[in-house]
Amino acid sequence: MNFNYHIPTKLLFGKGQLNTLHLEKLPGKKALIVISSGKSIRANGYLDRLEKELSLAGISYTVFDKILPNPIKSHVMEGAAIAKESGCDFVIGLGGGSSIDSAKSIAVMAANEGDYWDYIFGGSGKGLPVPNSPLPIVAITTTAGTGTEVDPWTVITKEDTEEKIGFGYEKTFPVLSVVDPELMLTVPPHLTAYQGFDALFHSTEGYINKTAYVMSDLYALKAIELIGRSLPTAVNHGRDETAREEVALANTLSGMVESTSGCTSEHSLEHALSAYHPSLPHGAGLIMISRAYYTHFAKAGCCDSRLIDMARALGVKDAREPMDFVNALVQLQKDCGVDELKMSDYSIEKEELTKYVDKAYETMGGLFEVDPAPLSREDCLLILKDSYR
Repeated sequence: MNFNYHIPTKLLFGKGQLNTLHLEKLPGKKALIVISSGKSIRANGYLDRLEKELSLAGISYTVFDKILPNPIKSHVMEGAAIAKESGCDFVIGLGGGSSIDSAKSIAVMAANEGDYWDYIFGGSGKGLPVPNSPLPIVAITTTAGTGTEVDPWTVITKEDTEEKIGFGYEKTFPVLSVVDPELMLTVPPHLTAYQGFDALFHSTEGYINKTAYVMSDLYALKAIELIGRSLPTAVNHGRDETAREEVALANTLSGMVESTSGCTSEHSLEHALSAYHPSLPHGAGLIMISRAYYTHFAKAGCCDSRLIDMARALGVKDAREPMDFVNALVQLQKDCGVDELKMSDYSIEKEELTKYVDKAYETMGGLFEVDPAPLSREDCLLILKDSYR
């Protein structure tokens, strides 16, 4: 029962919370607003609403709107240069995980010299210490997927070397986050599913992780329960406010899992796939490999009680066997209409699976060290082969 606990983010959760932003003490006088290159943030009026809140608070701003679904280093560097040139003293990420992750990385580089990859551990990163504190970060999430609004992590791809690597430390926690389920009502069904499963796997990986402890367990099991109960409704009836609220809460709890425990190699493997194939949504990639991944650990006998706990959290009240979790997971994917996803639809070729395993070890090998049992390269290759369609 000895542990350290640190989640310093002030959280505004609930319907209509975006409308209260102007009442908060914001961490600067001029913001760089980071949004995606897509149309939804503007089309749904979310950017207008944020700009109104900032105007009411007497805050000026500049908008950077180039972020891709799998964000890239060159946009981090471009956004940081704009923040410096414009005199921005804090950064707001408005949108999904890609925009908020990018905001964190931009905040680092807006306060520091050199290249973003100078500070990355793994792959070709130099792993240097960050000299100056990042600009303060405000996160406003419009999706329920990554939990990045309450964790320090950011995942960016270095496009020229096809390396997708996570980064973060205690100073990249957002200082303030808004989770307003009202902003999630417009997310299409397939993206709702991809994002919801990302949150689920942050929680399941955090629960079987070697670093799991009493605080992360609390968050993980509640997040799994909420997703099992409400994700199918959120996917199939997107205007259901109760379902959206429960999935939003699960997402935030999954971020708290990320802040207390963390991911396992499931994320290493998926990051390798989407680093090479950036059109592959992160959540979809995780779904594709999840059945084989968790079946491996169910058969390994290394975390039986934890898999059974997760099956019960997903609603299998009489769960007795580790495979009960895998079966419940597959059923949830069917209920959300994502059980037939194919790697081949994203130009992933079965003959090249070995290179994804190698890339996973090369770029995010550290996550293999916290798996509940050792996972060899041969094991990983079998998981990918079993997942391939």
